[in-house]
Parts: sequence; structure tokens; C-alpha cells
Amino acid sequence: MRMFGFIGNRQDLGARILELTPAVLRMEAPKGQPLGWGIGFYQSGEVLLRRRPLDERPVIDLMEVTHGVKSDVLIGHVRMPTIGNLRTENTHPFRYRQWLMAQTGTIAGFDRVRERMLESQPEFLRRNVRGDTDSECFFYLFLSFLHDAGHLDDEWVNPEHVRAALRSATALVDRLTAEVGEPEKRGDLLLTNGEQLFAVHRGDGMALRRIEGKAEVEELFGEDRLASGGIPAIETTRFYVVSSGVPDLPDRWERVEQDTILTLSRTEDPEQEPL
Repeated sequence: MRMFGFIGNRQDLGARILELTPAVLRMEAPKGQPLGWGIGFYQSGEVLLRRRPLDERPVIDLMEVTHGVKSDVLIGHVRMPTIGNLRTENTHPFRYRQWLMAQTGTIAGFDRVRERMLESQPEFLRRNVRGDTDSECFFYLFLSFLHDAGHLDDEWVNPEHVRAALRSATALVDRLTAEVGEPEKRGDLLLTNGEQLFAVHRGDGMALRRIEGKAEVEELFGEDRLASGGIPAIETTRFYVVSSGVPDLPDRWERVEQDTILTLSRTEDPEQEPL
């Protein structure tokens, strides 16, 4: 599977920034195994989803899907199903109000812990679980911990509260799977409320790309267009792109440490903390 996201301070540039990172947008389908994909983003005050649960092309290139999107926060996901069929309700990212989440990896023994995960959620959240995936169930478990702490309805959520809810949800799932004799879940997660982008790394090959300042934007648009004034205030441009499932580190990317939570915003340097 492939998962990626970005956050930046230029909605007008939006997905054009991804042209600097084309490798993270392409995934070759295993022979005889179609993929599904989805993207979620924020535009003109709305939370928007584009999802295609079944795409039989041999190579999925989400550059085509993200072309023309004007957003400063986006999450994308290419899925080969492990739990749940290829249908829209099982296609990442999942949405609740302003929250979007996508995930890789599988909760081992999910069929034996699913009901206990659901029992930990208040009814008003539990009834929003539409699909069959462990990822959607985990998403609402995270929201339940955020609700229990009194921050689900906050207009702006302190990142510390988000990280605490992610840790609590992860710890509960690890305990439940251990009780049925299964290993802890290994995989990555991307989560956003439109204000920050959170990445949990417990899988393989998560990497971060920083795109900042005039030189990076010149590489994308060319000096002639910039000289004509077509892209104003480029010196302050700042974007962070994070991707999961990157086995070979591309140029100008850096590894994210295992078992960490990475917090990204439009204005601050990345924060990395132990999970």
C-alpha cells in the first residue's frame, strides 16, 4: 500500500507541490490484484473526498487525481484490501466532521477484537462505522478517546490532546490483540483536522520531504514565470510532504523514526515524539 499527505501555507499552490515528489504518487498493482484509492482535502471551508474503491489499471498514479486541487492539507491512500472488500465504505481516507484519517497495516485478530473496540466507543460515534475495516474502527476509537478527554468538539485542538488520544487508542488495541495471542499492530497512520497533520510510524519506510523557500518553487514553476510575478511571496512558501511505503529514500527526503508521532503544521518545524 501507499499513503501520503501534505500540509503547507499556500492553498493556491496546493497539489502542484506534489509534482516535486512524483514517486510517492505512483504504485504498481500486483498481478491480478486490483487496487483502490482515495484522497481527502480541505477546500473553501469544505472537507472533500474523492474515492475509487476499484481501479484495474496496472499502475495507479494519483498525480492525475490531485491535479487542480487547491488545498493546503491533503491525505491520499492506495489500498490493496486485507480486511474489507473493495467498496467505498472501506476506502481510505475516512472522515468524521473535520477529521480525516488513513492507515496502513492490519490489526491481527481483528475479527476477535472488533466488538471490544466498538464497545469502547460511545453510541453516537459507533453508529458512524459504515464499513468492515480495522482502520475505520480504529479511527472511531481515536475519536472516542478525544471525546472522553473533552476535546472532540473543540474548534482548535491542542496537538498534545490529539497525540494523547492516538497513544490511548494504540495502547488499547495492543492490549486487546495481546489478550487473544496476536502481535501488536505494525503500520502507519496519517490524521488531520485541517490545522495539523499527524503521522504515526510503526510500519515500513515512512519518509518526510521539506519544501521551503524560493529555490524549491523555482524548480516547480521555472524562473520565467516567477519573474513575471505569477507566483507572489514565494520566499515564505513552506510545505511538508510525508509518505508511507517508501522503501528507497528519494533525494531530499529524510527517514521518520520508528514508533514515533510526527506533528506537522503550516508554520512550525516538525515535532517528533515517541509513540
